[in-house]
Amino acid sequence: MRAVIQRVSSSSVTVDGQIVSEIGPGLLVLIGIHESDTDADADYICRKVLNMRLFTNETTGKGWDQTVMQKNYGVLLVSQFTLYGFLKGNKPDFHVAMPPDKAKPFYASLVEKFQKAYNPDAVKDGVFGAMMQVNLVNDGPVTMQLESPQSSKNETKAST
Repeated sequence: MRAVIQRVSSSSVTVDGQIVSEIGPGLLVLIGIHESDTDADADYICRKVLNMRLFTNETTGKGWDQTVMQKNYGVLLVSQFTLYGFLKGNKPDFHVAMPPDKAKPFYASLVEKFQKAYNPDAVKDGVFGAMMQVNLVNDGPVTMQLESPQSSKNETKAST
């Protein structure tokens, strides 16, 4: 599983001209699901994202000290299969991404994991499979990439 995490001042998802989710300060997390991802991958991504120290501690002035949960900020999750795309010539190929019929319930369970691990009201998400416009004000800018260890093992096996 891959995640691109962006620290934001605000972020929103619009589908068919309607805002379906929005947060103020917090994290926008783009999620790519590999065809062989398991619950262990989802657990890893959830734990790491929620515990990344990407925020300044206002009391001490120390940077890179607090998590999204410590700040009580929002998390906006957006499913993005293109994170597992690669080019074949000039054409994108997404065959290693989990197929939509399996990915939809898997992604829903990931959103649930985030909500249970943090706060159901603070965790929002886009619309799986929809054409979305994702708006954000990147704070910093701060952008981190994360990959579950299981995904790395799978890619190594696939390339040998």
